[in-house]
Amino acid sequence: MGLIAEAFDAWREARQAYDDALVAAYVAAEEATNGRLLNDRGRRADIDALSLFMGPEIRAHAYASEELRDWWAQHPRVTFEDFERQWTAAREQAWA
Repeated sequence: MGLIAEAFDAWREARQAYDDALVAAYVAAEEATNGRLLNDRGRRADIDALSLFMGPEIRAHAYASEELRDWWAQHPRVTFEDFERQWTAAREQAWA
C-alpha cells in the first residue's frame, strides 16, 4: 500500500473513531440533561442538537441549554482537530 493510501486509511479510521465518540458524548449528554440540550433560541431555530457537538464552539454555546453548558464544563467538547491530535499521539505511542 502506498503512503497516500495509508494516510487516507488512517484518516478514515480516525474520523470513524471521532464520529463514534461524538455520538457517545451526545447520548451521555442527552441522558444527563434529561433531553434538555437546546435553549429556547435553539428550539425556535430548529437546530439539530447533535450539531452542537461539532463545529464552532461559539455556535454551540449560542444554542445550548444551561444544562448542556454545565455538562460540557465537566465533559468538554472535543473538536475533530483535537481528537485527531490525541488519536495520532496514542497510535504513535502504541507503535513505539
